Amino acid sequence: MASAPEMHDVSNVDPFTAMESLRAALDRAGIVLPSLAVDPQESYRVRLVVLGRVRPDVAMRLADALQRGAAA
Repeated sequence: MASAPEMHDVSNVDPFTAMESLRAALDRAGIVLPSLAVDPQESYRVRLVVLGRVRPDVAMRLADALQRGAAA
């Protein structure tokens, strides 16, 4: 049985590290989100990772990858 995903405290996660981790995981699944970036707005209490806009086929590939991972 697979263990639960590691939970992270939002205040301890560097947004650039999170973005690069997500980019690497998506790359392993053959998915590219060209707009993936850290939101430049620093006025937020928490910096946000922007996933951006994607074509419908990319959205379906992302959904398929997430469903496969959830089933594992």
